Amino acid sequence: MGEEASFSNKNVAASTTIGSSVIPIINRLQDIFSPVDGELSKISLPQVAVVGSQSSGKSSVLEALVGRDFLPRGCDICTRRPLALMLVNRPRNPGDDGREWAEFRHLPGKRFFDFTKVRQEIMAETNKEAGSNRGVSEKQIGLKISSPNVLNMTLVDLPGITKVPVGDQPTDIEARIRKMIMAYIRQENCIILAVSPANSDLATSDALQMAREADPTGSRTIGVITKLDIMDRGTNACNFLLGKVVPLRLGYVGVVNRSQEDINKNRSMQDALAYEKNFFRDHPVYNGLSDRCGIPQLAKKLNQILEQHIRMVLPGLKSELHSRLNAVAKELQKYGDVMESKAEKETMLLNILTKYCEAFSAMVDGRSQEISTKELSGGARIRYIFQSIFVKTLEEVDPCQDLTDEDIRTAIQNATGPRNALFVPEVPFEVLVRRQIARLLDPCLQCLRFVYDELIKMSHACAVTELQRFPVLRRHLDDVMGKFIRDSVRPAERMIDSLIEIEMDYINSSNPNFVGGKKAVEVAMQQLKSSQPPSILGPLEMTEQEAVEILVTKLLLQSYYDVVRKNVQDLVPKSIMHFLVNHAKRNLHNTFIQKLYRENHVEELLQEHDEVAANRRQVKEVSLVLQQAVQTLDEVESEYLPET
Repeated sequence: MGEEASFSNKNVAASTTIGSSVIPIINRLQDIFSPVDGELSKISLPQVAVVGSQSSGKSSVLEALVGRDFLPRGCDICTRRPLALMLVNRPRNPGDDGREWAEFRHLPGKRFFDFTKVRQEIMAETNKEAGSNRGVSEKQIGLKISSPNVLNMTLVDLPGITKVPVGDQPTDIEARIRKMIMAYIRQENCIILAVSPANSDLATSDALQMAREADPTGSRTIGVITKLDIMDRGTNACNFLLGKVVPLRLGYVGVVNRSQEDINKNRSMQDALAYEKNFFRDHPVYNGLSDRCGIPQLAKKLNQILEQHIRMVLPGLKSELHSRLNAVAKELQKYGDVMESKAEKETMLLNILTKYCEAFSAMVDGRSQEISTKELSGGARIRYIFQSIFVKTLEEVDPCQDLTDEDIRTAIQNATGPRNALFVPEVPFEVLVRRQIARLLDPCLQCLRFVYDELIKMSHACAVTELQRFPVLRRHLDDVMGKFIRDSVRPAERMIDSLIEIEMDYINSSNPNFVGGKKAVEVAMQQLKSSQPPSILGPLEMTEQEAVEILVTKLLLQSYYDVVRKNVQDLVPKSIMHFLVNHAKRNLHNTFIQKLYRENHVEELLQEHDEVAANRRQVKEVSLVLQQAVQTLDEVESEYLPET
């Protein structure tokens, strides 16, 4: 069976009596997540992250926990990629020879019984990603070790904190490694194993400083003090182990590492653990701290803390997995299913066209599911165009704009000829009012353009999920929609032109809302008496009769313009709604069927982007992984999770 840690069987038995271990559940989830690890990086699984400076003794601690030599060694940085180490306790069963074996995540099914080859594979995988000249990589190596002699736990060995770049390492190697470490230990589900050598200033330990930054309360940090046997004579780490210098809620454990000479001489793990046991037993200070000293105590402490931590976070983890599964299901719905048959494609096309028309009508009627809180859109925007922009524009038109008193006086004189007029002539009034009515055409056509622009905007905003898959269909649909709306604008324009021409063609002075000549004269006389206007206009002398005629003409123009404005204000929106907006609601679907739903067009229209197909495969894979993870937790819930 090879070198076996002497504490293992006894402590494994003691630990597993506390109940079924939940740690293998997390190991199982890590295996499930590994094919899509990047896609689910935001899901934080409980684990122990091992942090320490270069040459702090991290590797020796990990090997002692496993009871095997399997990690790369050297005087420079040894851990150059995060190593996710899953220790799986395998109970002894009849027929099980008890052999320890290792399996890499990137080599599923291949078991390593020779741990020298495990080290070689770690080095080969590290060089593959990080190069062979001391570079580092964030990409994780997954390693599972199955043994009757280990306690269940999941650890991630992170690159050691280094100060000076060597080999191919960039000048900012320290900052990069610190960033990599912080990405792990900031996660609330991560237990931090902060490893510090006793032969350095523990108060300024890099590992403890980083742990304090990520875990200010010290509630999820375990301190490990290594190399206690090589401290200066007369000194000890008692105050640290008791938490009097840097308090940690989970406490400290002191250990004795194998020296480089021990490793070079192939000193066995069994001998090293026996030496450690004797050292602590015989030490005058440490022999009273047996619960805080030794690799067996560290293994037991890690196992129990991780067990408790996992039990605490599993309900929240399950909830998070369900939430992610629902989100992925929605995303998968966006990509839809692969369509094989012609009938499926025809049905899909018809369904998309129908949904598009329904979405367009819903936007017009204010029934859209995608209601903006930032700006008016759809039917609400059209109503605003009619009732605010259009009305305001009409009201701003001055019926006497560009008409001076001299212009009006000249028009009246030309209409009377050689005779003196007894009353204000109708001809100049009608000529002038027609000219002013014509000025209403531009605001009416501007209103039509605004509504047209909004319909185009609506056509691009129609939320039909399936359209995102088919860019060719989207392009053709936009083309057909654009032409349909442009074609609908023409009859609306003709109607508006006709409305203005109708108003110009017959001046209805009998309209009950029109002030009329008699009333206009009375008002004019009153205004003249109250305001006393100048008697001279331009170079010519103006008589009182002329002043009255000019003022009466202005009053008539204003009054009749108001009549026409109200007619236009009512009929132009009605015309736009009839010929453009409601016409689109009534006839858009039929137009799509005629233009797009043709047998020889279906294949072309339903061509997908390559990236859509790739995304569908990727999201499906993530969905299957999440389903498997949720199922795993459902299966073990009754056995492991605390009762509520």
